[in-house]
Amino acid sequence: MSSSAAPRAGGTYVGLMSGTSLDGISAAVARFTPTGDSAYDAELLGFHVHEYTAAQRTRLLAAMREGSAREYCRLAVDLGGWLADAAVAVLADAGVARADVRAIGTHGQTLWHEPGHSTWQLDAPAVIAERTGLAVVSDFRVRDVAAGGQGAPLVPIADALLFGGGRWRALQNIGGIGNVTVVPPDGTLASVRAFDTGPGVAIIDAVVRTLDSSLRYDRDGLIAARGRTIQPVIDQLLCDPYFAAEPPKSTGRELFDAAYVVRFTELCRSEGAASDADVVATATAFTAATIADAYRRFMAEPVEEMLVSGGGAKNPVLLAMLKAAVAPLAVVPFDAHYFDGEAKEAVAFALLAHLHLEGIAGNVPTATGARGPRVLGMLTPA
Repeated sequence: MSSSAAPRAGGTYVGLMSGTSLDGISAAVARFTPTGDSAYDAELLGFHVHEYTAAQRTRLLAAMREGSAREYCRLAVDLGGWLADAAVAVLADAGVARADVRAIGTHGQTLWHEPGHSTWQLDAPAVIAERTGLAVVSDFRVRDVAAGGQGAPLVPIADALLFGGGRWRALQNIGGIGNVTVVPPDGTLASVRAFDTGPGVAIIDAVVRTLDSSLRYDRDGLIAARGRTIQPVIDQLLCDPYFAAEPPKSTGRELFDAAYVVRFTELCRSEGAASDADVVATATAFTAATIADAYRRFMAEPVEEMLVSGGGAKNPVLLAMLKAAVAPLAVVPFDAHYFDGEAKEAVAFALLAHLHLEGIAGNVPTATGARGPRVLGMLTPA
């Protein structure tokens, strides 16, 4: 980002995020206030997760595998309605009038992400704009890909502009996929690095659903706590080429898909009499191991603390495994310094909407590999 791209205003925005875990739509209302240079203070005014129904989740999962033009068109319109409902609900919860909101930033739902080649986030910004009466900024990833980048991760701009803490920090998100942003003490974008570490809770959740269709995830890590970790499986899977690939890099369900989960489970079963709890414990330990492995391989910066956010940060067993894997590095919940860590990505897309309206680049080329800074997203007026 050039020095001429200084922030010129603040404002109140809604951010909408539907991630790879498919838990639901994270909706946040945030107010941004410039603090000088290029940084902002972020005040979270409201947040909730608009959970998907089983039928909605099934439709989204099916669309990631196959579908007709008719099905995709209908799903896009329906998803636009679900996103609009989430925006309206979070504004009502926060007591914020729509007239006070500059725009909605929506990530949509990724159906396909082929790093450096193509990316597709299903969305219907016109539907959101019509139903809310607000301007909508959407389709953030495509411009970075067109500029030779991975199109991901995009949250690093928020990590740098909102959450620099005067020390070297690793901001580790554990959603469906794990990703980390390394932020220098002064937040200088040229020194920011970020990449996807591998699976977050995607493998854990998928294993749990495969073993017990009545469950969506391992609540509080209770299943994993009863099992034993099968270390040879973790050691074997860490040999996957993705983990050795140098950043910038990104990944998703295209790699850690249903076939990967089947292979993972079969490997666990082949190592003696592995119980269901053993498989879940191993999946949990695998996520912690991939993060620790990425830090050992690729993090030369003198990072003093890891701030953990996302759904995985609510799993105490995963968090304990992660602390052991990266010791002596301090592991601190994002909530301890800021706000609810599950709101962080939605807040990031609210900020990306602000940057778009101000004509400020929203990508971090050192994170995505793009040829340079680019203004991200497309505007659908109110």
